Parts: sequence; C-alpha cells; structure tokens
Amino acid sequence: MAISIKNPKEISALQIPNRVVAQSLDLAQKSAKEGMSLKELDSIIEDFILSCGAKPSFKGLYGFPCAVCISVNEVIIHGIPTDYRLKSGDIVGVDIGAEYNGWFGDGAITFGIGEITKTDQQLIQCSKDVLYDAIDSIRVNMHFKELSKFLQDRIVASGFVPLQGFCGHGIGRAPHEEPEIPNFLETPNPKQGPKIREGMVFCIEPMICQKSGEPKVLSDNWSVVSADGLNGSHYEHTVAIIGGKAQILTEV
Repeated sequence: MAISIKNPKEISALQIPNRVVAQSLDLAQKSAKEGMSLKELDSIIEDFILSCGAKPSFKGLYGFPCAVCISVNEVIIHGIPTDYRLKSGDIVGVDIGAEYNGWFGDGAITFGIGEITKTDQQLIQCSKDVLYDAIDSIRVNMHFKELSKFLQDRIVASGFVPLQGFCGHGIGRAPHEEPEIPNFLETPNPKQGPKIREGMVFCIEPMICQKSGEPKVLSDNWSVVSADGLNGSHYEHTVAIIGGKAQILTEV
C-alpha cells in the first residue's frame, strides 16, 4: 500500500482529533493520583474525549476492551485498565487515540506517581528526549529507515534498548496506516525504502526497555513487557510534514 499524502485541508482536519488527544494526555497526567484505579482513570479520559465530540478510537479496535491503554511499571504498551490502584513509585504509560469526523489522532506519555526511582526517571526522560530529538531530525527526502536508525542509536546511546516487534505508523483516515516505523533498524542499509515526503502524517513512538528488547505478551493477550521483566517507558507524537519539517499535532 502506498503512503498517503495529505493536503492542507486534510491536515487541518487531522489537527482536531490530535488536539483532543493532547488535551486528554494532559488531563491524564493531572488526574492520575495515588489510590486511583486504572479503570477510574480510563473513565475520566473517555468522558473527556466524548465531551469534545470525538470518540475514543482504541475502544473496540482489534477487540481492545477499553478507551485508553494504561501501562504500569513493567508493562510497556497496550495495558488494559483494571481495578489496580496506583501507588507512589509507579510509572504510568498512557496511550490515547481519538477519532473526529473520520480522522484519527494518537499520542502517549509516561509519568511517575509520587517519588519514583532514578532509573525510572532516566527511562521516562530517554523516551521523551529521543522522541523530540527524532522529530527535530526529520527532513523531506530522509528515508524512514534513517529515522529508525536515529531512534535506535539515540536509545542505545542513553543506555537502554528499543522494544522489538512494535513500531510507529502512518495515520489519517485509519488509526494505523503505512508506513511502519520501527524504533530499530531492520536492515543493514538505512538509505533504502520509502522516503519522507511533504504532506505525510505519521506517529513516532519510542518504546524503551532496560536490558532486553525481546517482547512478551501477558496472559490478557494485550499487555506487552520486556523479557527482562523490568520497567519500561513509552512516548508518542503524531506529526505532519509541513514546509519540509515535522510539525507536532499532539501538543496542547
């Protein structure tokens, strides 16, 4: 499938669900408190998305049962909200999708509850810094594989490793479109394959592990952890290529 190019009117339409995602992520971080259950946090975010006239696009997607992916501690991505109550020292990854008028937005953050360990602080900072550095590096005619190599190199330079088997992606009229954008280089030569073009819209999402990037899916068939069993971190923005550079759509 070809990577779609969005015109200015379509990018303008995409700004609406992505703004809802950005506001929802901000609300999630402000709302999450010690003693709150993951289901309660999920409900707060879902109610907000609906109040914006949008829909939580993850709910029912591929059978996912809730509005938001909430991943705690060793769960890196795709955590299902449960009755678990947050406690001081937890780190929480919140991944949110929204749909408005047939257009989709997607973004994620990871944050701590109360006092967290130095290692967890470094994990979170790594995923955030790598994301923003990668966005700053993007230029028209850059190969997507070069972007994957940049992500991998920055993660490894920070002392961590990327989660294997999962990736960023295109977005637009569907929540997941071409291309796939791994956080690691799958082939030896990064200067091959599709190039980044003006008008492309896609999600970049560093998923950070401590020692092993090998993924393991838990018994709920959704929650993804590292084979090392250690805490991980996840950040994500949707970006549009405008004027030859990446413009973030998922910021308040």
